[in-house]
Amino acid sequence: MTGSPARTLLLWCPDWPVLAAEIVDGVPATGPVAVLHANRVVACSERARAEGVRRGLRKREAQGRCPQLTVVEYDPGRDARAFEPVVAAVEELVAGVEVVRPGACAVAARGPSRYLGGEEAAAERIIEHVAQSCLVESQVGIADGVFAAGLAAREGRVVAPGGTPAFLAGLPVEALGRSALADLLRRLGVRTLGDFAALPAGDVLARFGFDGALAHRLAAGRDHRPLAVRQPPADLMVTAEHDEPIDRVDAAAFVARALAEQLHERLAGHGLACTRLGIEAVTEHGQELHRVWRHDGLLTAGAIADRVRWQLDGWLSGSNGRAGARPARPTSGIIRLRLIPDGVIAQAGLQAGLWGETGEERERAHRALSRVQGILGPEAVVTAVLGGGRSPGDQVRLVPWGDERLPARPDAPPWPGRLPAPAPAVVLPSPLAATVHDAAGEPVVISARLAVSAPPARLVVGTGQPAEIVGWAGPWPVDERWWAPVEARRRARFQVSLADGAALLLAVEAGQWLVEAIYD
Repeated sequence: MTGSPARTLLLWCPDWPVLAAEIVDGVPATGPVAVLHANRVVACSERARAEGVRRGLRKREAQGRCPQLTVVEYDPGRDARAFEPVVAAVEELVAGVEVVRPGACAVAARGPSRYLGGEEAAAERIIEHVAQSCLVESQVGIADGVFAAGLAAREGRVVAPGGTPAFLAGLPVEALGRSALADLLRRLGVRTLGDFAALPAGDVLARFGFDGALAHRLAAGRDHRPLAVRQPPADLMVTAEHDEPIDRVDAAAFVARALAEQLHERLAGHGLACTRLGIEAVTEHGQELHRVWRHDGLLTAGAIADRVRWQLDGWLSGSNGRAGARPARPTSGIIRLRLIPDGVIAQAGLQAGLWGETGEERERAHRALSRVQGILGPEAVVTAVLGGGRSPGDQVRLVPWGDERLPARPDAPPWPGRLPAPAPAVVLPSPLAATVHDAAGEPVVISARLAVSAPPARLVVGTGQPAEIVGWAGPWPVDERWWAPVEARRRARFQVSLADGAALLLAVEAGQWLVEAIYD
């Protein structure tokens, strides 16, 4: 293969898995954060590095170096979804973008350098545009070939044409990204890319195989891989214009059905399915309305139509389907309705089970629940989502069927005072008042230092009969939001087992005993 590698501009977003966790899950990237895969750190925040956390550390060692470390599980899908707006922002300035991996994308440098005033000017323009459009900090490297441009981006450097071999020569062999090969090379005395590139190509192929020969070409600056240009996403939105303003819910439902089927057919034509739906409406008086519906699965034509109908019902009737204040109705009817597939994925369908039943049953249940929801409304069918928190009630969030299943609180941070497993089977919507006495019949009290006055012996719930306590554990103290007097809560929890076999979760707050949950 002859010729020089093409000049390549590569944009790199440092610590992207950490930043993606902040964008998608709300984990603050300014704190000590580590992303783990297979119990090892694959990325960490700047503050975590300042505490000694490094890539490759085991979880326990990383937490030992930084006790306040927030641990996030590696999710390549999350990284890719969060990076899509960055790629779209780059495509607004240049064409022919290749996504190298989530957090890095490359383009041929020739075009941008010609119409943006040179390579350095193009790099500055792209960095500035990504920062303004996506609020994401990035660095750009320009060199001969994708491999060298990626290494140059880590230094924010523009390597002069023809200077790539000299730039690579002084870098350590670990820059190849092949840990096993780098370890072997170091044991053989080869420490830099320049040392590796100086070895005869035939000997490298014979000793290290095809992958070693490819790494040898990269170390020498002979990266001839062409860019795999990504096709920009098609315009998938659908719009309906109406001469007669729509101001009745029944007419809106008819329009919603037709527009939903049109969107579904357009997505299916591209082999895609929608997971997040944007609904836009413009009224006769120019008022603009917008809402995004998230979905934990693939939106069918019927599901799209239901969500559009629910939203139009909320706008036209001034109802949002929830208790509380009713929003004001638009001052006029709707003349333009637009559906925007804000989140799309490849349509793979539901795979049937080994015996041909599991997938079918899941699809049948999905259709049944969606039908009930379509008749009774989005809040009529809910599912539980587990998350973080100290009490069982705090850890469970009920979300409408089909909505994105995100916990109310992240489970990653430590929760002092959290109850150990197992979790109770039934969490009471309203705790029941109770009294607890010791063997002498005296009330059991808890001091400010969590000292129990005497072992609990009898429990009375409300006006019921006394029950004998045969076992207990605790207390687990909770002191929440002490900095906000109105929201502050201080209580202690106990697990008790009764003589009749029942097991309860008790809490004592301000001297009052309460039954919070029941164990199986």
